[in-house]
Amino acid sequence: MSELESINFLLIFQNMKNNIPKDGLEGLKQNFSSDVISGFLVFLLALPLSLGIATASDFPPIYGLVTAMIGGIVVSFLAGSPLTIKGPAAGLIVIVAGAVGEFAKMAPNTVDDATKYGWHLALGAIVVAGICQVLFGLFKLGRLSDFFPLSAVRGMLAAIGIIIISKQIHVLLGFNPMTTENKPMVEPIELITELKNTFYHFFEHKGVAIVGLVSLVIVFGWPLIPIKVIKKIPSPLVVLVVSIPLAMYLGIRNEEGYKPLLDFKEGLIDIIGVNVSFKGLSNADVFIKYVIMFALVGSLEALLTVKAVDMMDPFRRKSNKNKDLIAVGIGNIVSGILGGLPMIAEVARSSANVSNGAKTRWANFFHGLFILIFLLCAISFSDLIPKAALAAMLIGVGWKLAHPKEFVNIAKIGLDQLVVFITTIIVTLATDLLFGIVAGILIKLILHVLRGVPIGSLFKVNIEIEGDIIQVKGAVVFSNYLNLQKVLSKFDQNKTLTLDFTNCIFIDHSSLESIHQLESDFKATGGYLNLIGMKDFHNLHGSKHHLAAKRRTL
Repeated sequence: MSELESINFLLIFQNMKNNIPKDGLEGLKQNFSSDVISGFLVFLLALPLSLGIATASDFPPIYGLVTAMIGGIVVSFLAGSPLTIKGPAAGLIVIVAGAVGEFAKMAPNTVDDATKYGWHLALGAIVVAGICQVLFGLFKLGRLSDFFPLSAVRGMLAAIGIIIISKQIHVLLGFNPMTTENKPMVEPIELITELKNTFYHFFEHKGVAIVGLVSLVIVFGWPLIPIKVIKKIPSPLVVLVVSIPLAMYLGIRNEEGYKPLLDFKEGLIDIIGVNVSFKGLSNADVFIKYVIMFALVGSLEALLTVKAVDMMDPFRRKSNKNKDLIAVGIGNIVSGILGGLPMIAEVARSSANVSNGAKTRWANFFHGLFILIFLLCAISFSDLIPKAALAAMLIGVGWKLAHPKEFVNIAKIGLDQLVVFITTIIVTLATDLLFGIVAGILIKLILHVLRGVPIGSLFKVNIEIEGDIIQVKGAVVFSNYLNLQKVLSKFDQNKTLTLDFTNCIFIDHSSLESIHQLESDFKATGGYLNLIGMKDFHNLHGSKHHLAAKRRTL
């Protein structure tokens, strides 16, 4: 960077710094119009998605809206990130539906609705997971998201996408994949193998299938429209506008034993009350498993979203991850008590919030306020929404998570990353998310040992500090990067800092991505992170990607 470029960058940075939106009531007055408009547009996106996520999770659909309402009205004031939108997430559908299914098996014979029983018990696990998330934040564990290897995290998300697609295709064509002979069926492999039967009975619910397929065309076709003004209208809203009259024209209605439309029966005033049950503790293994998955996967997804949205923020504000974890945890406690789903900082709605010009946390508040107004005034409208239309929206979400380009992008980084990625997917599909992410971590550690990384260096990195120079020795890998991160956090990012890798022998992909992100953070705050000693490294597996794992050339 030339001296002139440096001066220009510092001037731009200083100007941004001077114009950072105020928080609190001053921020409301300053940015009311931009935040209320963005909040309304995000509400239009969140409304159908929240209903679809709740339905796919085997929760009463109205509680998807309750969750989004709490995420906006309550959590917005507590959050550590100004632009993220809190609410139910497609990435947790697999865990929530799994919890409801497993807890439903514990229902006594006297219980008429096993799924409803499973829902109440799943709420207990959500509340306890929320308490865990609050503790994560209080003990400042927000940085733990950097511990997980990125290829394993992306593999987990891809597996979630595959499971969402395999479940929602059944719903799109008019079937319920979660019940076979009235028994819960939540295993991912079963969802996939049952597809052949659903396709075989395609014409049994032809009207529902038509609505589903038309909705699917809108979901995938809307982003391809070249007109920017039209493209700004959320595709889920377009799906509702088209699918509701189409379903009415085709004569689709709820019948005894078959309900292709949402069926609310009650409004917000009727359902407000304590719904949580802790009877699931009687089966401690299952209860603890879902508490861990809600807390671990939910926190990881939320933290990754915060990290991504910070990069989109035009004012380069740095979110407080620990504070955000506490806020999400409190939101989950409240949501679980009232019957809602687990919430996270959701990436699609948060991205839309930034794109719509939101400036402060008030946009999230307004999105929740509009949902509250809908719950009070227009909830009966929701009984007209076809489940097949919601399934189409969720298939779109699943496709983004498991898009073929994800496999291609991972393969470009290196064969080792592809192995971890695919292993995580296969184990997740064969077992569950917890075993999947653990398998990905173990494979990554084994690969590092096979590459010559000493076992003693897997969880500890050798660091020497001389003024503003940090010398890194041995190996830097995902499992010991937190040691380096802890040291780096003690230095001001508005100054020049040197990282010396001259005596380092190996750097893995996850650590490289974090280091390059740190470079951007320093630059965004007017500082500079100088990396030296990197020219003597070579990429492994013949990869040409700048983030491929690197070993020092001997």
